[in-house]
Amino acid sequence: MGQVKAVIFDYIGTIVNCIGYSMDASKMKLYTSLVEEGFRVTVDDFLEAYSRAHEKYRVIRYGEWREVTNAVWVAEALNEVGYKVDPDDAHIKVALNVFFKDFIDSLRLRVGAVKLFEQAISHGKVGLLSNFTYAPVVYFSLNKLGVSKYFDTVVVSEENGWRKPSPHIFRDVLERLQVSADEAVYIGDSPHEDIKGAKDAGLRTVFVRSQFYSLKDLTTCSLTAEFTAKNLNEVSEIFSQITK
Repeated sequence: MGQVKAVIFDYIGTIVNCIGYSMDASKMKLYTSLVEEGFRVTVDDFLEAYSRAHEKYRVIRYGEWREVTNAVWVAEALNEVGYKVDPDDAHIKVALNVFFKDFIDSLRLRVGAVKLFEQAISHGKVGLLSNFTYAPVVYFSLNKLGVSKYFDTVVVSEENGWRKPSPHIFRDVLERLQVSADEAVYIGDSPHEDIKGAKDAGLRTVFVRSQFYSLKDLTTCSLTAEFTAKNLNEVSEIFSQITK
């Protein structure tokens, strides 16, 4: 293994928690916004069409690791109920911004995140790699949380076209940081998307427990990481070990 020149972080779960978020409430706000934008459809018809489209693209997203943005399945749902609209329609973008507002407001930095970022930037380059279907959410929330300044590059699956654990998206972030796989360490909480994806791409890995995943989830998948930690403060404590 080469000397670590870059630290790359996962986003949701790893460095931020979601506090008190309701997907059902967001779906209702999406529907209401679409109606206000001129799409006259009943709530039941829209939500049923939306669920069908969501499930259709979920198979692609999790089976082929191809990312599909929310705008695609919102447009498909609207087309199913009688409208002719494409994913780039400005009205859909307005509604998606409404849809994601509560999610953005629910995000809180995990304890120890800033300290860990400071360690990372003092050591070398820093990247963020996120599976997210609507990239503006990632950029806006990073700015809102005041941590955009810590990252040399941010790679979001919606813009890249591939999702973790695809090696394509890991290669993208490595190329942007201008480091090789054996010169980078990846910190994440998802056993499959983060740890398996990063290891398959040749990076060393740190698994950190989160509100979504436990150490048991990692071992159940028969996966191991070079390092494991119960929180970000513990990652800070072993930072010199994971980057040497």
